[in-house]
Amino acid sequence: MIESWIAVSSAYLASKKAKDSLAVDPYWPKWDSPWWHMTLLWELGRADAIPKESAEAMLAAMEAKYLRFFPNPREPLPPGKDPHRDVLCHCALGNMYQALAACGLDLDARAPWMRAWFLHYQLPDGGLNCDDKAYEKGGSSSIQSTLPALEAVLAAGRPLTPIEEHFVDRGAEYLIERRLAFRLRDGQLMDPSFLDIGFPRFYDYDVLRGLAFVADWARLRRRRVQRRAVNWVIEALDERFPDGRIKIEKPGLIEIEKTLVADKEGNWSRGKSSSFPLLDAVRKPGAVSEVLTRSWAETRKVLESRLEG
Repeated sequence: MIESWIAVSSAYLASKKAKDSLAVDPYWPKWDSPWWHMTLLWELGRADAIPKESAEAMLAAMEAKYLRFFPNPREPLPPGKDPHRDVLCHCALGNMYQALAACGLDLDARAPWMRAWFLHYQLPDGGLNCDDKAYEKGGSSSIQSTLPALEAVLAAGRPLTPIEEHFVDRGAEYLIERRLAFRLRDGQLMDPSFLDIGFPRFYDYDVLRGLAFVADWARLRRRRVQRRAVNWVIEALDERFPDGRIKIEKPGLIEIEKTLVADKEGNWSRGKSSSFPLLDAVRKPGAVSEVLTRSWAETRKVLESRLEG
């Protein structure tokens, strides 16, 4: 059944309806628009189902629509620009970067500003933050904002430059120091929902997503990971999923997010988000996720040889 819904999303992306939606806005509305169909197909490991012309159209829409920087107190929003519709956040760009790269687009050559964006907005603690105020005085990062950017830079498909190596090393240290989910200042859990494994993630965070990045980083950078930082996650996942098959514990951000919608006159306002069949089919709590199960198996295998202490 999932394959049939993948085919439906693929057909939608090639349709006039999707092209018209992109012409209005690349990102909004949530969730039934090209941005979310594409990122979900990529998360499912099915970027091959994204029509090449759809990926090209998304890149063109992003190039035409968005500022090439993240407005903040040091780099103000230009007059006449909408902070919600003319600006990308780090996590959104990180996800779409990975989806477009998985479609075979050479973003280093065609959109070099994207990778430069991630490198530019790393904060002193090693992470990033989609709250613009964090950039006023070198504030603290958000783990949700950080992960998609780290993933995008690490998955370059080529040797990293020294600057990129520094970026992913500092990002990995940011995660490891915080044991994937705990604040430094008081040792408390950042957010209880981070312990629950969700799908799709889009820009959401959970400890398996963080652990998978740390494992990929350790493998690609040939680094060791302190056991004390991650062993609690490994033990928790082993206890909850003793057969190694990961069941979805939270249905993703769709349950809590509202959206921006445009009326017939082109005026935008807050409204109720919508869904689509493929999204409904793969986000059911209690269902086994083959994607997450593969991720967990690969992560475990890597960490078997990378843990120390």
